[in-house]
Amino acid sequence: MSSKKNKSVNIKKYKRKRELNLGIFLFAIVFIYLLVTVISYFGRDNISVYEVREGSIVRDNSYTGLIIREETAVNADAAGYVSYYQNENSKVKAGMNIYALSGEMLNTESALPEDTKAAAVSPEVQSAITLQLQSFNENYDSDDFSAVYSLKNEINTSLQDTYSVTRTQQLDAVIAASGTEATSYTAPRDGIVAFTVDGYEGLTKDTFTEENFATTEYESTVLSDQMQISQGDPVYRLITNEEWSVIVPLEKETAESLIADEVSSIRVRVDKDSETMWADFSIIERDGNYYGCLDFDNSMIRYAEDRFLNVELILEDESGLKIPKSSVVEEKFFVVPGEYLTTGGNSSSDGVMVRDDDGSVEFTPVTIYDNSDDGEICISRDDLTEGSTIVKPDSNETYTIGKTKSLQGVYNINRGYAVFKKVAILCENDEYYVIQEGVNYSLSNYDHIVQNGSSVSSDEVVFQ
Repeated sequence: MSSKKNKSVNIKKYKRKRELNLGIFLFAIVFIYLLVTVISYFGRDNISVYEVREGSIVRDNSYTGLIIREETAVNADAAGYVSYYQNENSKVKAGMNIYALSGEMLNTESALPEDTKAAAVSPEVQSAITLQLQSFNENYDSDDFSAVYSLKNEINTSLQDTYSVTRTQQLDAVIAASGTEATSYTAPRDGIVAFTVDGYEGLTKDTFTEENFATTEYESTVLSDQMQISQGDPVYRLITNEEWSVIVPLEKETAESLIADEVSSIRVRVDKDSETMWADFSIIERDGNYYGCLDFDNSMIRYAEDRFLNVELILEDESGLKIPKSSVVEEKFFVVPGEYLTTGGNSSSDGVMVRDDDGSVEFTPVTIYDNSDDGEICISRDDLTEGSTIVKPDSNETYTIGKTKSLQGVYNINRGYAVFKKVAILCENDEYYVIQEGVNYSLSNYDHIVQNGSSVSSDEVVFQ
């Protein structure tokens, strides 16, 4: 009897092979990308974006100026009570009655006969004023508010003649009715009558001194109707020329800067009425001090009552595109004569014909950043290699790349990456530049630029 041998069998247990989960794989990739992006964002400097907008910069200096004009304080020939025929700042002709002197005070407020009461404005004057107002209304410009003051002066002039005739009739009637002896005095020459005096009437550009600018010690006398005066006292002031000047004290540095810039005319804003005018300008040096002399030939009557004026010298007033000074950087570019520029390839892109070492010529596209009046263009130094040779189209003339030029500009990020744009600076203050608008290869209104230009480089991707 045979016996069977028992055989043992080894059974190995294999791990079940897991299938790849595509969803988890994609999620992991996205998660890693986001994680890297967040770490990169917090690890680098944040880029501030500035939106370019139209703006202006006004650079001005404020001064208290001394008015000098051709004027005379007219003194009374006798003592008495003064009665004026004219109103303040009235234009008078030689021989017109200015004032009367009487031994007693006249009651000019008393009732007058019907035929001497203030006459109504004549239809002719009314018609002229109506036409002035109509013309002003049709041509009014809100940016030229000074026209309102011009209109006021024109209407005042139209009414002064009527007023003068009426007031003369009234005063003559009062004198006749009072029975008081009175003597009338006339203007010695044409001019403007003013009823303030201050002792500065004789000042000229050659005689003013530093002490004349001491406004704290300045005093003026107002001459009023029915005041009692003595013989030889000032009775009115007569201004006899439309030309007048304002003298302003200047710092030495400011004066030297204006002299160096050869400034011969300057725009002036008067604080009193915000009027802006142009004045001829010159520098006066006296006793180690510097003064600016502003000469005007109009609008004198508007300031006939003033001796001092607060004025602003508008040294710079430019409008354009306003950008932060921190945005501006400087980059170098290759300079190429404009006649070497051509188009080629499968597009209308600008480029140049570059000669290879084997003598063959190949079209290479370039990016233009500026073109000058002399025909030269500025192209990126990344487009060409220094020392390479370019060929003029339809010619055997060549040019070797090497000359460079620096341009001031900013980084435009409208497309999500930094693109250099040149700027032409017109003026500046402590924080901003105003640059010229409408320039080729420059900025436009509402463009977005990097606020800190040194924080990026050209063609760098920028997350806004």
